[in-house]
Amino acid sequence: MAIAKAERLMNLALCLLGTRRPLSKRELRESIEAYLEAGSDDSFNRMFERDKDDLRELGLVIETVENLDGEVGYLARRDSNRLPPITLDAEEAAALGLAAKVWQQARLAGAASGALQKLRAAGLPEGVDPYEPHGALEPRIPVHEAAFEPLMLACRDRRPVTFDYRKASAAHPAPRHVEPWALECWRGHWYLAGWDRDRGAERVFRLSRITGKVRTRSGKYTVEVPDVVTVRETVAGWAGDITDRSALIRLRTGSGYPLRAKAASSRELGDGWDELEVPYGHGLDAWLVEFGPDVVVLEPAELRADVVDRLRAVAKG
Repeated sequence: MAIAKAERLMNLALCLLGTRRPLSKRELRESIEAYLEAGSDDSFNRMFERDKDDLRELGLVIETVENLDGEVGYLARRDSNRLPPITLDAEEAAALGLAAKVWQQARLAGAASGALQKLRAAGLPEGVDPYEPHGALEPRIPVHEAAFEPLMLACRDRRPVTFDYRKASAAHPAPRHVEPWALECWRGHWYLAGWDRDRGAERVFRLSRITGKVRTRSGKYTVEVPDVVTVRETVAGWAGDITDRSALIRLRTGSGYPLRAKAASSRELGDGWDELEVPYGHGLDAWLVEFGPDVVVLEPAELRADVVDRLRAVAKG
């Protein structure tokens, strides 16, 4: 559906830019196939008004002109919609070329390649090749998850989605109904931040735990989308990078080196065990479960209960 709308908007923009005189609604409807397929005049009028507003929001200057007979027509003059020449110095062009290099996977690779050709025309030096594999800086953003593209489109178009999601503590996936806000790459993993309608609260979902297809749904959002900075902080908190307290754990001697690296303090207990004080944030319970019998949570009690619940779910699965 997003592709069909994009095609319809493109056709309308081409019609308005390509005409030398204002075109009436009737003429536009006869020129664009999607409008011809509208079931009624009311459906066409609603569709046309939405499309016109969307194009204006995207920056297209559309003029409304009334002729001598009182008929209203529309056009987009080329001189009002022409961008000034874009010039880039070597550093700016190289930085944008490096950004294009990031997206060398999925459908974004074609767009990045096309953008790179335009950058060369705008001033990217021939000696700078952002796709050169031997550079000192090799940025990569993996997008292997099948859910990435439909969620990216849903975030862009502000469309609610449904998908099956398997929590780390659950043996089986469960359906989720979400108003997607933004996708964030955090420490090599993609996360979706959004509003979980079933739980009535903001939630963050790791894309690798989404199973099956992502399906879009009609209707408007029920909550306001926060700004990008707030979304980023939300993802960081759910990914466990924001901590406001400490947890006390026992760790088997000679194991759990990642935990030891993050520990604020540690001491030997004897009998093959050490005691560590580690930062406590969202997601610590899932991380501790990965160390299995080598870790025992001493406090706080809620963290110990969360770890036990996760271990029981794994045992059942």
